Amino acid sequence: MYIQRQAEEIAQNKLKNNKILLILGARQVGKTTLIKHILQGKKALFLNLDITVDKDRFLALSALPPQEAIKNINADYLIIDEAQRLSETSRIVKGWYDFGVPFKIILLGSSSLNLLNQAAESLTGRNEKIFLSPLTFKEVVASNSWYIPSLSWTEINKNFIATIQSSLMLSLAYGNYPEVVVSADKENILASLASDYLWKDILQIGEVKNPETIKRLLMLLAHQIGSEVSVNELANSLRLARPTIEKYLDLLEQSFVIFRLPAFSTNARKEVSKSKKIFFYDVGIRNAVLKEFSTSPLRSDIGALWENWVIAELYKENLLLGNKKDFYFWRSRSGSEVDLVIKNGEALSAYEIKWQKKNVKVRAFTEQYKISVKVLNSDNPFYVN
Repeated sequence: MYIQRQAEEIAQNKLKNNKILLILGARQVGKTTLIKHILQGKKALFLNLDITVDKDRFLALSALPPQEAIKNINADYLIIDEAQRLSETSRIVKGWYDFGVPFKIILLGSSSLNLLNQAAESLTGRNEKIFLSPLTFKEVVASNSWYIPSLSWTEINKNFIATIQSSLMLSLAYGNYPEVVVSADKENILASLASDYLWKDILQIGEVKNPETIKRLLMLLAHQIGSEVSVNELANSLRLARPTIEKYLDLLEQSFVIFRLPAFSTNARKEVSKSKKIFFYDVGIRNAVLKEFSTSPLRSDIGALWENWVIAELYKENLLLGNKKDFYFWRSRSGSEVDLVIKNGEALSAYEIKWQKKNVKVRAFTEQYKISVKVLNSDNPFYVN
């Protein structure tokens, strides 16, 4: 079952020029499915560098003069999947691009160890990027047979409120990976995905010698979503050096497992400025780490889970639309807090994220920045837009 993605229109537009297209994202978010759907019926050659014969074919083509490579590729689109598996990929496609090959080159893959970002650097001026995340909640809802496209999201929520709330609890428990959304065996698929994160995208690269270390680190992070995370405390808990913890956090972020929110501050004496919070791109992965899949709104971690879910929804959409906004949390040294501050150019918006409907006023932030703080609660999950 193909679920229509917001990225589809963006990718269609980027296919119209001759620049190399990089589609980046975690494993199993639908990168290959998306591009195969878009190129259905078109003359395309797919090479997956996780498959030995495809990798050998790619290297054999790279050894040919460009004119001969063009004849042997004989397609309008060349798609190289799992491109980060071969460090020479960027050098090879750069040579073809500079020669002026007549086919569009598309690289798909995760950015483990920043390999694809390194490729992007060597392809400066020659590439465009799309970051594909797990499904957004709107994409999940829109995939249902009862969804009515002509209705606004407010109307959808009003007319299908019980169904929306049921879908929301499934999303909070199991996340929004495409295979998880459409499967009845959600827990086993999530366990496999979480294992793939650890083994294929990090451990097999050779940067982490002991898989148990990453598992224990993820466990600690899963318990601390929505809280300020101390790298020193993590290092002490795991009995590792601070630089090692920093390296592991970087690996998890580059592999699209977690993302970090820095503190927003314009006055270091009155506001926290150096702390960071850590969130999971997909709460299903977080719950898989903890083996906690309750769909009850009374689960003990519902407030922190809802905060992660909301911030991740907004963060994923921002990545897809070009990462134009900056995301922060805010806390004064006297204890006032705002869960999310978004900076779009010079404009600021601020949000408190509460599972239950509450009237929240953060006077300290409003007095400082002359901006009211909006409250996002679970009554209408389409606030995340």
